[in-house]
Amino acid sequence: MKTMKYVYGPVPSRRLGLSLGISPIPKKTCNFSCVYCQLGRTYPMTNTRELYFGVSEIIKEFETVMRHEIDFDVVTIVGEGEPTLYSGLGDLILEIKSRTDKPVAVITNGALMGNEDVEHDLLKSDIVLPSIDAVNEMMFKKINRPHHDLVFDDMINGLIGFSKKFTGQLWIESMLIKGINDDIGSLMQLKEIFEKIRYDRLYLNTPVRPPAEPDVEPVPHETMETAVNILGGISIDLLVSEGFHSDIEDSKEAILSIIKRHPMNQYEVENFLGSRGCHDIDAIMKDLREDPDVIIKKYKGYETYVVKI
Repeated sequence: MKTMKYVYGPVPSRRLGLSLGISPIPKKTCNFSCVYCQLGRTYPMTNTRELYFGVSEIIKEFETVMRHEIDFDVVTIVGEGEPTLYSGLGDLILEIKSRTDKPVAVITNGALMGNEDVEHDLLKSDIVLPSIDAVNEMMFKKINRPHHDLVFDDMINGLIGFSKKFTGQLWIESMLIKGINDDIGSLMQLKEIFEKIRYDRLYLNTPVRPPAEPDVEPVPHETMETAVNILGGISIDLLVSEGFHSDIEDSKEAILSIIKRHPMNQYEVENFLGSRGCHDIDAIMKDLREDPDVIIKKYKGYETYVVKI
């Protein structure tokens, strides 16, 4: 199959299983510049919805993938930025749903959920995964560094309102950062916010891939346990990624095919190799680290692998 511009994967997701990704926006098109973003700082930021690519162009690629009868669990509209900035989102969701029985999920930073048009589009999906990392405007600006038109209370009120209308699954994710939003007071304030939202799942995360800012640190395991006890959520670190799959027989080539679009850390790579019954994992890891086409980013004891573009 030729290289795709909009459709990628399937890639494994600890929340969604085997995810067939669709990116309807150019790289780094976002209204946030989060301190933990693995893509680096957003510049310039935008808060204007646009039809960056034709819906028909994206669907044409999707149809090509469907003809190959690739196995996947969910279609995920995401992208390397904020997908709700794509003004054709509602039409795209409906076109996808007319071609597959698999659920359609949208991963969003939640910034525009108070926007009437965005809400109308998202109501057509099966799963929506918004993020809430802050408890007030000051923390919002410190963590998410939003576009100047965005206001924290408006975002939260939009999410609360959306949750009361949405008939699908609403899964919230919160990124906990050491020394910023991981203290007991902040966790209790997050709990108050979550109690106003009608959601189905809550996932707690912490930065494990190299962030935009070097001083961003993951929370210790003990802090994550405390957060789970207070918020009642699920720690993503405790989930096991399932669905790592490639039809490529050579294990190293299989890894390369995945990390061209989806970064993997050393533990994810090792687990993937183990799931294939590999007996020479150490040799493959050594070969991967020495490959000139592979970039290794080291962060807090993790090695993250991506292919040079």
